[in-house]
Amino acid sequence: MATGADGDEAESDAVLSRRLQILATEHWGLLAARSTAQSEVLTRISIYLTLVSAGLVTIGLLGQATGFRSWFPTASLSILGFLTMVGLLTLIRVLLVAEEDMMYVVAMNRIRGAYREIDPVAAGNFLAATGDDQLGMSVTYSFLRRRAGPEQLLGSSMILSILVTASVSGMFVGGLSAVLGLPTAAAVTVGVVVGIGVVAGGVLYGGYHFTSTWREYRPLRRSDGPPSHWTS
Repeated sequence: MATGADGDEAESDAVLSRRLQILATEHWGLLAARSTAQSEVLTRISIYLTLVSAGLVTIGLLGQATGFRSWFPTASLSILGFLTMVGLLTLIRVLLVAEEDMMYVVAMNRIRGAYREIDPVAAGNFLAATGDDQLGMSVTYSFLRRRAGPEQLLGSSMILSILVTASVSGMFVGGLSAVLGLPTAAAVTVGVVVGIGVVAGGVLYGGYHFTSTWREYRPLRRSDGPPSHWTS
C-alpha cells in the first residue's frame, strides 16, 4: 500500500486529471458551438447577397421588358420589399452571432485561465488570453498586435450586412415614396434618410449590447495587463 504522502500525491494527480478532462470537454464544446454559429451566419449572409444580386438583375431585366412602365413599379417594389425583409432578418441574426462569438471567446478565456492555474509552465506558451475580462477578449481576438481604431469593427461581417441592408431598405422606401407621388428629389432624400437610419440603428444596437454586457458581467480572472509585445 502506498504511503500517506504517495497516496495524497496519487489522489491529487487523479483529481487534476479529471479536472483537465472536464475543462477540455467544455473547451471543445465551445469551439464546436462557435464554429457552428459562424458557419451558419456566413451561409445566411451568402444567401442574402445572392438574393440581392439576383433581385437587382431581375429588376433590370423587368425594366427592359416593360420599358419601366406598366406593372414594373409593382414588381420592382415587391422584389425590393422582399429583399428588405430578408435583409433585416439576416442583420438581426448577424448582430446576435457577433454577441455570441464574444461570449464564446470570453468563456474559452476563462477555461484557459483554469489551464494556467493547473500548469503554469505549459500556460507560458499561450498567446491567447487567460483573463475573461474585456482586455482578455481583445487580446484573444488579436494577440499579435494591438488593433488601432475601429478596424476590426469596420472589417466585420456585421458592418457589411448593415450597409447592404441599409442600401436595399433605402431603395425600397425611396421607390415606394416615388410611386406614392413624391417628387424624385424628395423620394431620393427619404430613401437616403432611411438607409442612414438602418446603419445608425444597427451600429447603436450592436454597440449598446457590447457596452451593456461589459457593464454587467463580472470576470472571474482579470488580465494582468496588455501583452509586452503589444505596441501603444
